[in-house]
Amino acid sequence: MEEITGHIERITFQNPDNGWTVARLQEAKKREVTTIVGTMTSVQIGETLRCRGTWKNDTNFGMQFLVAEYEVTRPATVRGIKKYLSSGMIKGVGKAFAERIVAQYGEETLDIIDSTPDMLMEIDGIGPKRIVQIKECWAEQKSIREVMVFLQGHGISPTFAQKVFKTYGEETIPVIERNPYQLSRDIWGIGFKTADDCALKMGIKKDADIRIDSGVEYTLSDLSNEGHTCFPVDKFLERAKTLLEVEMNLVAGRLEFIESEKRIVIDALEFDGQMMACVWLKLFKVSEEGIAKQIHRLLKSKSHLRDVEIKTAIDWAEKKLGIQLADNQRIAVAKSFEDKLHVITGGPGTGKSTITKVILLVLHQLTSKIILAAPTGRAAKRMTEITAMPASTIHMVLEFDFSINGFKKNLENPLDCDLIIVDEASMIDTVLMYSLLKAIPDHARVLLVGDVDQLPSVGAGSVLQDLIESGSLPITRLDQIFRQAANSLIITNAHRVNAGVFPDITNKKDSDFFFIEEEDTEKITEQIADLVIRRLPKAYGFNSFDDIQVLSPMNKGIIGNRNLNAVLQKKLNPSYSPLIKAGKVFHDGDKVMQIRNNYDLKVFNGDIGRIRKIDEVNQELYVDYQGNTVVYDFADLDQVVLAYSVSIHKFQGSECPCVVIPVHNSHYMMLFRNLLYTGLTRGKKMVVLIGTKEALGSAVRNNKAGKRYTGLKDVLGKES
Repeated sequence: MEEITGHIERITFQNPDNGWTVARLQEAKKREVTTIVGTMTSVQIGETLRCRGTWKNDTNFGMQFLVAEYEVTRPATVRGIKKYLSSGMIKGVGKAFAERIVAQYGEETLDIIDSTPDMLMEIDGIGPKRIVQIKECWAEQKSIREVMVFLQGHGISPTFAQKVFKTYGEETIPVIERNPYQLSRDIWGIGFKTADDCALKMGIKKDADIRIDSGVEYTLSDLSNEGHTCFPVDKFLERAKTLLEVEMNLVAGRLEFIESEKRIVIDALEFDGQMMACVWLKLFKVSEEGIAKQIHRLLKSKSHLRDVEIKTAIDWAEKKLGIQLADNQRIAVAKSFEDKLHVITGGPGTGKSTITKVILLVLHQLTSKIILAAPTGRAAKRMTEITAMPASTIHMVLEFDFSINGFKKNLENPLDCDLIIVDEASMIDTVLMYSLLKAIPDHARVLLVGDVDQLPSVGAGSVLQDLIESGSLPITRLDQIFRQAANSLIITNAHRVNAGVFPDITNKKDSDFFFIEEEDTEKITEQIADLVIRRLPKAYGFNSFDDIQVLSPMNKGIIGNRNLNAVLQKKLNPSYSPLIKAGKVFHDGDKVMQIRNNYDLKVFNGDIGRIRKIDEVNQELYVDYQGNTVVYDFADLDQVVLAYSVSIHKFQGSECPCVVIPVHNSHYMMLFRNLLYTGLTRGKKMVVLIGTKEALGSAVRNNKAGKRYTGLKDVLGKES
């Protein structure tokens, strides 16, 4: 093997999962940089590397040095030190300060930062506050480097080092040594398999109780990510056995102990007419039983609102709004005035919004204590636009409190309201619905509005469907499409799809629905980019960022969200100085999405915003979410993804003037009727499908989306 030495000038690519890196190495006394490639997980810009490996002439990228082994030392040259400090390695030291510090102290710079950092006060612009920041960051980086080395030695990507250190601090290594499976519970992004690799390297045996217990809980957690709140014990044991690669009797033998610890619940459940033993994570069992109990509480208590003369009230509201309700709309309004808790469900164009406006107009004459809520920020914003009354997300209404790690509003501290209307109720998962119902006072009326035929919630459960199918509370189903809505091909096609009928794809002039036939996935990608960037803005005046949303059923593949995002980012918002973190590339101005609830930052799963500032000095990224600016530490950017193209599931509850949806056989695993139906109903003014008729037909015919195992319907029947 040959050997080369130099400092890293820049890192052009780094895979966060396996550490595969492409970097430019500046060797001493060489004008041109050398391209080095290999697994170099924890290297930083400016560091000096001694690399051993072989040369290869790549047909696409030219001469490269393939690194087999490497050693890292602190930068030794003035240029290397300057590059190192300018890379954003230390908060508070950007390019300008790096220049000044290195100009003052030269090759002694890093020794001074390490041992006598107060000397930096001699540099113009560096005061006591910045010195404290530099000291803290330098000490943290030293600790993180130790954690990186430890994690790397135990098979965990050093990409997680900063998050792990942020969680456990100086106790990081002892915590992992005591129980490496703690990582999969505490660190978002680290799954059981990663923690298991670490544990096995540390000598924990495959049949160890600690391993099997962790595998059981992980399997249930993984099933909840697929939407199940519980799972048949026999099927669960098969799945856990496959994960753990141990005999099934070992897994079964631990279930009783884990249940005795009150971490899981095993109970009998009737499912499709059969009684079966099922297993729950305790959180979901408690939540399902809690939903049933709270619904029973609300139904049996009396409203504080006085009764209204229903026909007179509806006639008055119709006159005020200049509308005429259909018979089933009048029934829905009447029931909402009579019932303590009522559910209204129906597809697009069936008048759910009109009914909500009528109910609000009348009941606003009786009380000002009305709360409007929705599961997402966008749905809440749309609710505000429709009703001209302020609406909030359910999370904001319930007020998360970090001191108790839960919501402030609950049974002991209920909401102050006489009426609460919740829109997009199909999106509410089991745990959130329990939290919401607990916070509603006995006397309040509750109206849940949603489309049960859409995709169920991203979180576990099929709450709206279970409520409706249980027969335990009053329901109104709207099925009449009104004249104005019937003129929209988006709405008529959505209803056709929902009924299992192939949509009208004749591409009539002045239509709001178009189908572009194309089988080649590369050409579909090119056409989608052209539609977003040129054709749709030119023909209809849509803004490429704000008015058009690409919705792809899958993340992987040429027409999956990851590739479409990379293509659209490059064409729509190019940058010569991107931020590259954890294998992701962010540009100033990018359209991005939050992919998990973050109560601290008050931003939630599915929220879409725009990057407004990338601060390399303080290692912070600023994102504007419809007027709410959220500041992310670079270590937390695994919560954010590009959002030029997103999944239909993630966009549920949101709308956009125009949506573009690839429908192709390469997405066969996700070609379900309710997925296509939900995608179509996201477009307010225009929907463009691009792909094949065969794939479109498959989606329309396939009404066998995976059934979720839940216990809510069963427990609702028992409670009533």
